[in-house]
Amino acid sequence: MNEEKEKIIQIIISSILFVLAIIIDKLTELSMIKMFVIYLIPYILSSYDSFKEAHEGIKEGNIFNENVLMIVASLGAMFIGLIPDTKPMFAEGIFVMLFYQVGELFEIIAKGKSEKEVKSLMSIRADYANLEIDNEIKKVSPKDIKIGNIIVVKPGEKVPLDGIVISGTSFVDTLAITGESVPRTIKEGDSIYSGYINNEGTLKIKVTKLYKDSTASRIIDLVKNATNKKSKSEKFITKFSKIYTPIVILLALVISIIPSILLGNSTTWIIRGLTFLVVSCPCALVISVPLSFFGGIGGASKKGILFKGSEYLEKISNISTIVFDKTGTLTEGIFDVTAIHPKDLNEKELLHLAAHVEKESNHPIALSVVANYTHDYDIVDGCKVDEVKELKGYGVKAKVNGETIYVGNEKLMQKEKIDFKPCKNIGSIIHIAAPQKYYGHIVISDKIKSDSKEAITYFNKNNIKTIMLSGDKIEIVKQVAEDLGIKEYYGELLPEEKERFIEDLIKNKYNNKNIAFVGDGINDSPSLALADIGISLGGIGQDIAIETADVILMQDKLSSLIDGIEISKRTLRIAKENIIFSILIKIITLILAGLGIANMWMAVFADVGVTIIAVLNSMRALK
Repeated sequence: MNEEKEKIIQIIISSILFVLAIIIDKLTELSMIKMFVIYLIPYILSSYDSFKEAHEGIKEGNIFNENVLMIVASLGAMFIGLIPDTKPMFAEGIFVMLFYQVGELFEIIAKGKSEKEVKSLMSIRADYANLEIDNEIKKVSPKDIKIGNIIVVKPGEKVPLDGIVISGTSFVDTLAITGESVPRTIKEGDSIYSGYINNEGTLKIKVTKLYKDSTASRIIDLVKNATNKKSKSEKFITKFSKIYTPIVILLALVISIIPSILLGNSTTWIIRGLTFLVVSCPCALVISVPLSFFGGIGGASKKGILFKGSEYLEKISNISTIVFDKTGTLTEGIFDVTAIHPKDLNEKELLHLAAHVEKESNHPIALSVVANYTHDYDIVDGCKVDEVKELKGYGVKAKVNGETIYVGNEKLMQKEKIDFKPCKNIGSIIHIAAPQKYYGHIVISDKIKSDSKEAITYFNKNNIKTIMLSGDKIEIVKQVAEDLGIKEYYGELLPEEKERFIEDLIKNKYNNKNIAFVGDGINDSPSLALADIGISLGGIGQDIAIETADVILMQDKLSSLIDGIEISKRTLRIAKENIIFSILIKIITLILAGLGIANMWMAVFADVGVTIIAVLNSMRALK
């Protein structure tokens, strides 16, 4: 039986016994002791789990938890009727605990709804994998699959592990991973990720990652652990409760004892103290604020926006500056060779030489050079390539048939003192040379993403400063910046220069506003780690992005960041509404309780009623 059903049964049985106790009380003239015993039965049933939670809290050092407050107040109400010449408050004592359980039921329902949204992510993992062994298919657990194994995914099945498609074509549903509703075409040679659903053809996949390292597993772990990193609002509530609760207990004792000594009529003042104690319970704040953030994180994950903690969900609403990497973030990162200018070689030979050196690099420009050369690297001309070394911010160096070859930008040519020929074409210029010989250059162009303009326009309208950094030539950077409406931009930067730029921004930031860095996860990890908020775009399949970034946008769309900021603002607005509403009602009712105007019934409604309203308000964060 789940927690929600148990709570409902507890409330129903307790309520029935409570009503029976009231009927017996009204229709009979039993002694106060006998009525106390009769009322004690529904009281115990309605409060046994609160006693258990109070005991666990005390064992953990949390002496002043909300369960302790409710138990002290309700027991006081139960026992006060045993004092001679006092009006019994058995019904009020039971009602305190019964209505408190109703409040807890609402909390359980709300938490269940939030957890359901997060747990729906669990369904993205496949229960089995079709392993191909000697042309036979065997159904096994995905945990048993090793890297290099071949798996078969039939129409309608989930992709169990990350890999490369080695045969087959299909449309796949990526909604659960990226939040994108439009099916994606997958063909031979494409990367495919766990959590995708195969809609049409049969696919054969060569596995590239173990089950525990697969995209689906990483996403689930990330979202499940997101609640560990608390926001400032949540930390405030925790600190507030630790200070607030002992103070109100002390005030309740002052209200009960001092006027009794000075003015007499101790019963009246004890009742006021108990009423004050019920009102003071901070459960509305303790429950609703974390629930708001939990709901916000769950709602964002449905749109393919993964926050590593509520700390970052809060931070993203308070950004003053966003720094963008250019390639793969604002632009497609899919380059194409638009011109080849050889010297002493023909075009095919120059491309052949560049592709052999670049084939070990994962940089988008290198990949485009390789993609434009279609011949088999190991066979053509018997080329032997070794000692490949990536020179960050410059290019690649390797030995081809024993000769050192450099493939990179103008900075590399200048660094190696190679006499090169500049190019007037707009685009990324890749120079190819040996230490004493220049072989020519290749021109590669990129294009701006379709939604980059929309995103930059949004940031500009919302007074968020935008800056673009790139290792590309300043002419290219300037053109992209002007097309997008970015006023501050820097080109020809090395990775360490980007890092220093971020460091300087953080040192000189104002009004505690946050500096965000947005990159595509390739070569951006130091900047992602340095910024107040590291945001990785198109995090799917990028291990370094998932490890380093604080926010991961699974879709390769900058407009997802707009959704992330709006979700953050909405979640914070809901949390603030709960804080202000709860504290305001508390202060008013505490004053009324201290003055003796609020009775126990009003106190219960003021506490649990506010909790229910705050919890219902928190549930809006899921949408």
